[in-house]
Amino acid sequence: MSYENASALRIAAAEDHLHPAQAEADRQLAVLRRARRVADVAARHADAVDAEARFPAEAVDAMKAEGLLGLMIPAEFGGGGATLADVASVCGQIALGCSAAAMVYAMHQIKVSSLISHGMDSPWHRSFMRRVATEQLLIASATTEAGIGGDLRNSICAIEQDGGLFRLAKDASVISYALQADAIMATARRNPDAPSSDQVMAVLTADQYTLRKTGGWNTLGMRGTCSDGFRLEANAAIEQVIPKPFAEIAAQSMLVHSHLLWGSVWQGVAAAALSRAQSYVRSEARRRPDMTPPCAVHLAEAAGKLQAMQATIGSALRRYEAARHEADELSSMGFAVAINNVKLVCSRTAVEVCQTALQVCGIHGYKNDTPFSVGRFLRDALSAPLMISNDRILGSTATMLLVSRLETNFAG
Repeated sequence: MSYENASALRIAAAEDHLHPAQAEADRQLAVLRRARRVADVAARHADAVDAEARFPAEAVDAMKAEGLLGLMIPAEFGGGGATLADVASVCGQIALGCSAAAMVYAMHQIKVSSLISHGMDSPWHRSFMRRVATEQLLIASATTEAGIGGDLRNSICAIEQDGGLFRLAKDASVISYALQADAIMATARRNPDAPSSDQVMAVLTADQYTLRKTGGWNTLGMRGTCSDGFRLEANAAIEQVIPKPFAEIAAQSMLVHSHLLWGSVWQGVAAAALSRAQSYVRSEARRRPDMTPPCAVHLAEAAGKLQAMQATIGSALRRYEAARHEADELSSMGFAVAINNVKLVCSRTAVEVCQTALQVCGIHGYKNDTPFSVGRFLRDALSAPLMISNDRILGSTATMLLVSRLETNFAG
């Protein structure tokens, strides 16, 4: 199977002596085209995925066919070597077709980012990255645990080492798409004597663990992520534990990538809802060409909010790119506050835009069987403030603001 990846485009650009800016634009366009093809597939099955609360298999198969699961893996390991901005763009594009498919893609890439950021010094993890790129492996996450109230920075379960092997048993309250994943990255205490916050993260391949379902996923929205609860039991080689503390992984890669990629998904969901609202306004304008539909005012208001959402994500992506090789900056309170605010702004704004789209479309948006239905988008968007609770993030931000300077940067 052939598809354009970033390394091939860079080679072509060098051979054709393209201007660097043009080569970069061509590379980004090639990625976007691949994402659009996936979004088209995702859109055709989105209503069934939602109604049946089933995994978006067709969309994920399309991601694999386009080589998108390895998009961010460095080219030296057979991946696309794409930037976080590239991946964010793909998340938003797929979300135009299916929110759940886009969220699956985002969660996979969040795990990939931790491998890239913190596993490069480990031969096992470098080899695994090559497998992800060449075999298009799908990675899931087991970071939440029953009994800790959704706090991913604490664990009850522990790594139990026996020579070069380890055992792990975890009551995971949520493991999205666990049954479809090729690997799961799980957190645990470093050893049975370690405090709950002294955590590590291990990569477990599907042949190394068993899953026993302990909870269901009959939800209002994001039904296709299949985020059931499981008892996870694993036996694996100790070298599969990422050689960096999870506290470092969370601060420097996982949380920032989560907020930026989730934000991009929510931006896509909001844009999809607003697109239907725009179609409705245009249909009303054609029906009454002598007047501007009154609901067009609400459409304009929501378009402004969507633009602000896009600007928030774009600014944060640029800040991350400037800081991603500076460990001190990535771990700084100022950076953490800024990234927390991306999550807060995007999760709230996505809901507001979808609600306005419903207001614009009225009963045609409320019904599920019209071309202007926005119910699925609104239900999916309502998950945004709950994914890492906004209250928890606000509490964390408030604590940091007690001891750090408030950033007051003004455009000049």
